[in-house]
Amino acid sequence: MKLVAGNSNRPLAEAISAYLNVPLAKAQVRRFADMEVFVEIQENVRGEDVFILQSTSFPTNDHLMELLIISDALRRASARRITAVIPYFGYARQDRKPAARTPISAKLVANIIAHAGVDRVLTLDLHAGQIQGFFDIPTDNLFAAPTLARDIKEHLDGGNRMVVSPDVGGVVRARALAKRIDAPLAIVDKRRERPGESEVMNIIGDVSGRSCILVDDIVDSGGTLVNAADALLANGAKEVYAYITHGVLSGGAVARIAGSRLKELVITDSIMPTEAVKVAHNIRVISIASLMGEAIGRTATESSVSSLFD
Repeated sequence: MKLVAGNSNRPLAEAISAYLNVPLAKAQVRRFADMEVFVEIQENVRGEDVFILQSTSFPTNDHLMELLIISDALRRASARRITAVIPYFGYARQDRKPAARTPISAKLVANIIAHAGVDRVLTLDLHAGQIQGFFDIPTDNLFAAPTLARDIKEHLDGGNRMVVSPDVGGVVRARALAKRIDAPLAIVDKRRERPGESEVMNIIGDVSGRSCILVDDIVDSGGTLVNAADALLANGAKEVYAYITHGVLSGGAVARIAGSRLKELVITDSIMPTEAVKVAHNIRVISIASLMGEAIGRTATESSVSSLFD
């Protein structure tokens, strides 16, 4: 087995490498003067089972091109099997046609990855489950729920917890986490007037006196979380936490979260945290290196990955 890391999230790649006790393969992934991506694999990978560790996070297109070019380099170097380990899959929110004459970019990106020579994909908490079907190659969608549930049990009072879905679409994800920590479920009913903005309309469920835990796969602008936290507190919640898998946190999201009434936002390191995230007083990062590492190890030995979530 060989591990090859792109530039999207080097700390996570090194943590996965340490978990597996497999050193990262020697490789150059750099830019020419005009910002073209150049890749050179600097050790023999012929006949090897190779895993590319690369999130397609900001800058999304650059990191996607790195993944594609690394894959092509490995294919031409006669790697036996190439698995793209994509902790955060960019373009996942473009999984359908929301209006006439719009693309389904998630499907396009899935096609490009497969055509670049990738034989298998390993990813985490896809925004929409059907994206697995967009790939014409085997795709494993891991779940961060066990990692999040473990952290919740360690940090929050068990008798007073309540899991809250920030919208109707996230109910399945929230219910699964609520079952893991044996907590009741509430739902925030919201109406989105325009992209990037949300308006909370109603809380479904009694949150009075509860420590509420908002659960979602992606936090981008942070507007939904901030509005949901305000609505929960207005409805009698004791305090509000948020557990989110992918901390995209674009634009002024970090400042918005820091200035909000959220007690704490917990995200994973599927996307490399920025300096602003690291110094924010109410944002904490937990690692998914052991989860990804275990899944990589099981894939390499042809063992069950789904049993990770039993």
